Amino acid sequence: MAATTKPQTTPRQGCEFLTDKQSADRYGVHKATIHRWVKEGNFPKSIKLGSNCTRWKLSDLEAWEKSQQEAC
Repeated sequence: MAATTKPQTTPRQGCEFLTDKQSADRYGVHKATIHRWVKEGNFPKSIKLGSNCTRWKLSDLEAWEKSQQEAC
């Protein structure tokens, strides 16, 4: 039986996704805070990739960070 290998894939520029935990870790807050910020309209909206799979696009988070810096 021949060994199978998984094709190497790399994320396309601007297409990396973060979980709520990864997003929370990025900003030093609890993941519940991330969800609260979204509800309040103070954070980028998440993308639903499946019934139990919610993610944030890294490019959206980076754009939000830039807007927060400009607001100061």
